Amino acid sequence: MKAAICFLTAGFLVAPALAADPVGFAMWKPAELKQRDEALSKKVGADNSARETLADYGHYRFRMLYRDADGLPEQHDNFVDVVIVQSGEGALVLGGKMIEPKAGPGIGEYLGTGIEGGERHALAPGDLVHIPAKIPHNFLVAKGKHLTYVLVKVSAR
Repeated sequence: MKAAICFLTAGFLVAPALAADPVGFAMWKPAELKQRDEALSKKVGADNSARETLADYGHYRFRMLYRDADGLPEQHDNFVDVVIVQSGEGALVLGGKMIEPKAGPGIGEYLGTGIEGGERHALAPGDLVHIPAKIPHNFLVAKGKHLTYVLVKVSAR
């Protein structure tokens, strides 16, 4: 009887470890994010950034971005941005009025040449930021520095 209980107990402890993860499950461990950070740092383009999509679930997606200089001001009417700073340092200018807005890559997305007004917020690893839809924002990175963050883009509808 004692042996049977031990066998059954062991079976229950092993069973969850053998179960497959559900469809759509994703996990990125810190070591993997660090490797991706290093790889992106070697792929910086003319816009002073490199990015990759980690997962796209339709109405929201996970992206990782590396910046080594200021980005362009942007605004998304249909998306909320959730930012999780991974490494480096920088600032976020949030709010105010976008200067010279032009249509961006998607419907309801705009890029500008600057932001008039707005509040400046320092960014460092571990910071978690929620940027509401329709709010101009801009990531700033000082010369010789970088900023890497995971971006969760969520439909505002």
